[in-house]
Amino acid sequence: MKDYDPQEAVDYLIDNSRLYAQAESHKVYMEELRKTIKAECMKEAEMIGHKTAAMQEREAYASPKYKEHLGALCEAVQKREEARWMMIAAQERINVWRSQEASNRRIEGATL
Repeated sequence: MKDYDPQEAVDYLIDNSRLYAQAESHKVYMEELRKTIKAECMKEAEMIGHKTAAMQEREAYASPKYKEHLGALCEAVQKREEARWMMIAAQERINVWRSQEASNRRIEGATL
């Protein structure tokens, strides 16, 4: 098994914390913007004669603007999840190193 320098993992966490924060904030922004886009599309549907909220909502969900936004939201979630899992992987490398060091101390103590 390859040895990992725990300091590299810590540096990765520090260096990429801003990237993760930006990805998370962008994802939240896109989720909230979705509501605004839906409301705008529902308003447009009302203006062209769709009177009930159900009809307006249907039109909003079917609109190209809403569908385009869903694609952008999907991309934002993907970037956030990638950043999150890379951070988790770095944390796990530190945990593996910690366990290996504890095992090494136990082995060294048994041979003395």
